[in-house]
Amino acid sequence: MSLSSDPPKFRLAICGAGIAGLFLAITIGQFAGPDIHIDLYEAHDAVTTAGAGIGISRRAAEVMVELGLYEKISHISATPPSSSYGRRLRKSDAPNGGFEWFHYISKTLKQGFNMHRQELVDILKQSIPSSCTMHFNKRLTKYEKQSSGSLALSFADDSTSITDILVGADGIHSPVRKTLFETIGPDIIDPSKIRHYSDPSWTGTLVYRSIFPAEKLLKLDPNNVAVKDFVMFCGKGKHIVSYPVSQGTLINVVAYVPDEQKTGIPFEGHWVSAVSQEEVMKAYQDFEPDAKRVLDYFSKCFENPSRWALHVLNDLPLFTWDRVALIGDAHAMTSHLAAGAGQAIEDAFVLGRLLAHPLTTLDNVPTALKAYQDVRLSFTQFVARQSERTTRPVYDFCALGTDRDNEQEEMEILKEKIVDLLESWVSEGEGGAVAEWVKAERQLQEGLYSGRCENSAT
Repeated sequence: MSLSSDPPKFRLAICGAGIAGLFLAITIGQFAGPDIHIDLYEAHDAVTTAGAGIGISRRAAEVMVELGLYEKISHISATPPSSSYGRRLRKSDAPNGGFEWFHYISKTLKQGFNMHRQELVDILKQSIPSSCTMHFNKRLTKYEKQSSGSLALSFADDSTSITDILVGADGIHSPVRKTLFETIGPDIIDPSKIRHYSDPSWTGTLVYRSIFPAEKLLKLDPNNVAVKDFVMFCGKGKHIVSYPVSQGTLINVVAYVPDEQKTGIPFEGHWVSAVSQEEVMKAYQDFEPDAKRVLDYFSKCFENPSRWALHVLNDLPLFTWDRVALIGDAHAMTSHLAAGAGQAIEDAFVLGRLLAHPLTTLDNVPTALKAYQDVRLSFTQFVARQSERTTRPVYDFCALGTDRDNEQEEMEILKEKIVDLLESWVSEGEGGAVAEWVKAERQLQEGLYSGRCENSAT
């Protein structure tokens, strides 16, 4: 590592100070120190986050251990990190009373974290390295490559900046992703596919989100199944996810209403909007009392619950090019495995370690970015597909037939599918985020060695 008086080996711009961007800055700061100067650009006037509850898998928890953040973050979790990974699934589309379908407890996985997003972000803000300069109210509109190889960044306030490397941690609307695919060239990407890759696609699903004090539910309905556990209220065509956050003092609720016929069509109106309590309750009027009481408290604690139009991205053929890379929701997936934030953290850790590596220089940054892509691209797309597979055919019982005599047998088949999905995505990644970093480092070393051999031959 260089002395603090030495100039940095390159300048890095991160667009987006959400979970992905913060973890990237922290990783680079820990492993490169002042060797890399970071400019972290945030579109808003503060580091904040949308949404409420968040699930973090044990894969992402490994990253927190490596960065020395595990203890701080575990203290704000609603569940002990050493406990088994589990959730209760109920058949809830019965107005007079549902029943517990099954209690899933993993035989192989340990519990991750369930927490409030803002509490996680607040901890990350405290760990931003001194090599990182924060810039607020800076919404990127586009970037352009200069003849020197540097990148000129343009922002919505008409200001500009120059950087050597750009990382888009700027969410599903990502201007970095849009510019990357619009400028990459027809020899790499078919021009007719640019919008397919750059534009988000509506899943046809509407999501209602809210959070309320656990004491309200405990006081008025102490035997409600949602008071202490991670619960999924499942029904034909819709489901509700409920789990405690903030050390059990709050209950996070996410209710999904999909419409398969609208999948892929443009969504009209604002993606996020306030809705009436009546709209939320009407969507689940045929659900069991426990579920409806959770939604009732959810609605009453907030004058206007929020409705989100759930969008995703199509599988990308690449998410790095030259000196530009994408992480986190810049290649977004559905939320049904609670894996999106975890994948963003893993992206940030692997990419950060590669950029901070002593062998990485400005001249060979594309080799480091390729190592990141080779390790992360296929796995994130696997997780996205697994997440998508858990929606209507599984949690929403749309795979059930109309023959009531066979319903119990069919539900047992669905149960096996769910267990397979929940177990498979975590075990697919060859040991976790740290193992992926080791693999990426090996690919970086091999790529640099191969490049030196080619140069010697010429």
